Amino acid sequence: MHAIRLHAFGPAENLRYETVPDPVPSRGQVRIAVAAAGVHLIDTTLRGGEPGPFPLPELPTVPGREVAGTVDRVGDGVAEDLLGARVVAHLGGVPGGYAELAVTDAARLHEIPANLDAAAAVAMIGTGRTTMGILQFCEPKPGSVLLVTAAAGGIGTLLVQYAKNAGATVIGAAGGPAKVERVRGNGADLAVDYLAPDWPDRVRALVGAHGVDTLFDSVGGAVARTGIDLLAPGGQHLVYGWSGKSEAEGAVRLSDDDLAERGITSQRVIGPPMLARVGGDLRVLEDRAMAEAAAGRLRPAVHRFPLADAAAAHRALETRATTGKVVLEP
Repeated sequence: MHAIRLHAFGPAENLRYETVPDPVPSRGQVRIAVAAAGVHLIDTTLRGGEPGPFPLPELPTVPGREVAGTVDRVGDGVAEDLLGARVVAHLGGVPGGYAELAVTDAARLHEIPANLDAAAAVAMIGTGRTTMGILQFCEPKPGSVLLVTAAAGGIGTLLVQYAKNAGATVIGAAGGPAKVERVRGNGADLAVDYLAPDWPDRVRALVGAHGVDTLFDSVGGAVARTGIDLLAPGGQHLVYGWSGKSEAEGAVRLSDDDLAERGITSQRVIGPPMLARVGGDLRVLEDRAMAEAAAGRLRPAVHRFPLADAAAAHRALETRATTGKVVLEP
């Protein structure tokens, strides 16, 4: 089979499209003929040699932890009626998704709803799962005002849709006219370009004295600080990522005095806080995400690349040149 392998940590060019032996499922596992593989920002940091939520892999490695496709082989102890099933899975701590074939435990599988293609299913098992986790900390409702940064991204797209379905007023902020147009087309009440100096004035003109109730922050830096200034007393700042690498562009940290003075809260919701809400069982969030997509309430945005162009996909993700979930297709 063909797969993307990393032999040395470093730049995106270190990702190589190679021929490797086909994997064989062990007991309790299945093999998936991959139709789509998800690319996550964590993949780029691991490729560069920076550990994060996952330890650095032994090299050479096949990156990627989200796959969708068709079961083409089962291991011992797995029912053969799974053969031919359209499935999607998050591989967990074991990579191997950037390939034409991938193995995983049968217990990790979800059936792909009939209304989703493989790429959309991959988006929901990864990005959708995280979105459901973030929403554990804020349930949008009619009358609430929400500000979503990186609103043209995978998570941002789903947050806007979910909040609009709930009847909230949604402001989507993105970088550049093309992304702003996507946010507007996704149903946001107001779409603003956070690269434009007047964007906070446009938000204030919409929300008036009410202010913003919740800031969904995945950008950090100056955008986050401006968004915090727009929060109403009692508002909340939910952090689930930051795009910048430098301290000035990274996550915004507020002191207890800052929070008390403004009467707001600030919380990082990725990782242990999110896991605690579901008792450590991320499948709960996966089930919710797939159900929302199956019902047609959430429609993921997907940015597709050929599997052989994984290096280009990494570069685009790192330079914020993508819209929606980045997916590789063999």
